[in-house]
Amino acid sequence: MLAIVLTLLLGLLPSAPTATPVACSSAVLPDSLRRAATDSLVSVQCPGYPTLRVASVLFVGNNVTKEPVLRAELDFQEGDTLRAATFGKRLEANRRRVFNLQLFHQVLVQAVCRDGEVTILYSVQERWYTFPVPIFSLADRNFRSWLDRSDRWQRVDYGLHLVRRNFRGRNEQLLGNVQLGFNRKYEVFYEAPGYGRRRRVGLGAGLSYYRSHSLDYATVRDRLVNLRQENDFPIERQYASLGLRWRRTVQHLTALDVSYHREQVSDSVLYYNPSYYLHGARREYLELGLVSTLNQRNTFAYPLTGQYAQLALTYRTFLTPGIADILTLRGRYARYLALGGSFYYSIGTAAQVRLARSVGYADNRAFGYDVLVRGYDAYVIDGRHYGLVQQGLTYRLLDVGQLRLNGVRTTKFNTIPLVFYLNTFADVGYVRTPVPRPTNRLPNKLLASTGVALHLVTYYDWVFTLEYARTREREGGFFFRTQFPI
Repeated sequence: MLAIVLTLLLGLLPSAPTATPVACSSAVLPDSLRRAATDSLVSVQCPGYPTLRVASVLFVGNNVTKEPVLRAELDFQEGDTLRAATFGKRLEANRRRVFNLQLFHQVLVQAVCRDGEVTILYSVQERWYTFPVPIFSLADRNFRSWLDRSDRWQRVDYGLHLVRRNFRGRNEQLLGNVQLGFNRKYEVFYEAPGYGRRRRVGLGAGLSYYRSHSLDYATVRDRLVNLRQENDFPIERQYASLGLRWRRTVQHLTALDVSYHREQVSDSVLYYNPSYYLHGARREYLELGLVSTLNQRNTFAYPLTGQYAQLALTYRTFLTPGIADILTLRGRYARYLALGGSFYYSIGTAAQVRLARSVGYADNRAFGYDVLVRGYDAYVIDGRHYGLVQQGLTYRLLDVGQLRLNGVRTTKFNTIPLVFYLNTFADVGYVRTPVPRPTNRLPNKLLASTGVALHLVTYYDWVFTLEYARTREREGGFFFRTQFPI
């Protein structure tokens, strides 16, 4: 009976919650920064109680998502006793964890108290979880060069990229790629963050086969040099991986993976770069990877407060004779601060140390791939070790709120949050390599850049960034990205 009264107080429908209860935050990103005050409704209903007993925890709106997935994120359960003075903040911290599962457009929380006992209701609005994306791309540098070829229709890539999030309603992810044509790719990946009532131990697995008519085989003047073979495949890769996951909550995850890799390049690649793999055109290796992540950011897609830390250790042992084993240690830390008003500050650091007697070209990567000093997008910097510091000052320029699409009936797509941020940034990085190629000027040199950016944050965790950056070498340009830069 109390649950019915609570639902009426909130005025919510399970499939489309729209009310804004006391001590509750909308899933629109800026609202997640509101300070959680003591729940006034609970204070009025249960005055004078220093502690409150949790009588029941209820969930509505989770038509697909299984309830144990949500309960695993909470740091309380039925029967626990919570301090009344910090009750509102405790509810908000748990709401954020549920929201950062990235399964919902919106997560709301409210509580009703009677005789020192509280009933807590979490109301969620589920997303759309299946995304089939057609693949169609040209295998040439641009449309004009493709159009000029007589065999143009044989030089296209086509296929399907399919992602199923929240598979079986258990926050599992199933991903598949089937790409045919000029470049071939066949992949399937499965990720389960956790099994069981507390969702502590999970599993990850994957299979991948890839070959391409094109390969970047060297770095000259800090730019990639590409080899294209019309009737041959200069690169072929295949691997299989299996791993365990240990998870306390969505904020703390440790992954242990072991994988088998088999790779080969054509003789033409070795002709242009004999040290691409150090020895020969083929190699096999086993790789053991351990990654631990602590993610205490307010929102994972576009964080404004909190912190993030990640440590990764990878050991690669080669089954092919004559190639030295490689030990790689990577670390990353970022801090996000609210400065007051609409201003926010972020600083992030990243570093890598790679230990081996010698490495081939394929294993000698630093900046220009997953890690970047903004503004040097046209370049790649080879090396074993690197360090990077990034800073940003952000101003919330415009919060449009929820735009409703009248012609769309489903609540999974008919409201679009739009928030614009103005950002100014500065990056500093350094790559250490023992013997750089004479034509490459960026290794063993301090790299620095500054710039301004406009960020757009919208639903399904999409972040669009338009930047103008200026480097230490007085080069500049506009760059478009699809993720939060720090």
